[in-house]
Amino acid sequence: MFVYEKKLQYPVKIKNTNPALAKFIISQYGGPDGELGASLRYLSQRYSMPYPELKGLLTDIGTEELGHLEMIGAIVHQLTRNMTVEEIKKAGFQDYFVDHTAGVYPTAASGSPWSAAGMEVKGDVIADLNEDMAAEQKARVTYDNILRLSDDPDVNNVIRYLREREIVHYQRFGEGLRRALEKLDEKNFYAINPAFDK
Repeated sequence: MFVYEKKLQYPVKIKNTNPALAKFIISQYGGPDGELGASLRYLSQRYSMPYPELKGLLTDIGTEELGHLEMIGAIVHQLTRNMTVEEIKKAGFQDYFVDHTAGVYPTAASGSPWSAAGMEVKGDVIADLNEDMAAEQKARVTYDNILRLSDDPDVNNVIRYLREREIVHYQRFGEGLRRALEKLDEKNFYAINPAFDK
């Protein structure tokens, strides 16, 4: 089904321990606009997508988002794997540490654990593709915010790569929406549908 190569999409090689940085980067693992939600959103939306090329787009991007989830997990792990008790306390990382030690757990920077409640799947072509475009922009803004707060070049190189991929995904979803609207216009999609009015 999948061929798994034991390498990340983009290399993650963090030299310095920094639990303070890990505290907010983890939001892209399990936060409201993170990679876990994105991957599950797209892979779930594909089932009701009526057009094969857009179903393929959702599958491809959803699968790529799983690779991004792995990269964020690697960043968080490498930032926390050699922490001392002093570093944990200084970074304010003790609440996370008590519950998860240095395990990578899907949570937002605010401490809220990941929830499917923020993952939008409507089953409507226009609604889902617009949601996907918005989701990619929200992820891009989160990466922008991480870059504003991070001073670690090893981290920033990976974050810039991920940010660029969010922009590409936004563009692909925009193209997909335009194709879907062309197909829907042919069917007079916005006319009243008697099947729904019974």
